[in-house]
Amino acid sequence: MLFKGREYYLVAILIIVISIFLFMWSFEKRKPKTREVVVLAVMTGIATLGRVMFFMLPQFKPCVAIIIITGIMLGKQSGFLCGALTAFVSDFFFGQGPWTPWQMFAFGIIGFISAIVFQKRKYLAYNKVVLCVYGFIMTFVVYGLILDTATVFMYTDRPKISSFMSTYAMGIPFNIVHGIATVVFLLLLAKPLFNKLSRMKEKYGMYNQKKQLKLVKLNRC
Repeated sequence: MLFKGREYYLVAILIIVISIFLFMWSFEKRKPKTREVVVLAVMTGIATLGRVMFFMLPQFKPCVAIIIITGIMLGKQSGFLCGALTAFVSDFFFGQGPWTPWQMFAFGIIGFISAIVFQKRKYLAYNKVVLCVYGFIMTFVVYGLILDTATVFMYTDRPKISSFMSTYAMGIPFNIVHGIATVVFLLLLAKPLFNKLSRMKEKYGMYNQKKQLKLVKLNRC
């Protein structure tokens, strides 16, 4: 049998797939406006294109930075979906495999957490130091740990603590490069994308009145 002796791997995959489905279902149940879906699709397209364009530079990709920005500006569900769809679509170029659900979940949860962290303190996102430190930590710790854990499950029949420790240790240089890439692209993209998304949300009525007042204050800073 394919999963004989590796039932834990099947369980892990099922949990990830179910969580991704629940996020997509909750987003659809909320009945988002067409313009909101269009903006989400644009951000997902930018993140996907960015990942594909930098295929010659392993780990040095802009997608985590774009997913973080999407989560901050568009909310939890949009942030998760942007991350999950970016991994799914771009893997048609890089190759679909058992790692795809893990990448979808890792990217998605970064977008989700970003929305939560900056939801009531969005002014912190405009602080370059705070945003870059946050981006590095999320890339190095969250994405790195999830994908390194996936590596152990995918290539080890009977995972042991030593297997996890050695995989995490070997992944440190790659995760550092990935984290640095996120910092670089946050420095380059955060301000223009924040401004563009803010104008789009204001123009197309994607704010409630309270959020509009907050936006005016931020733009005056």
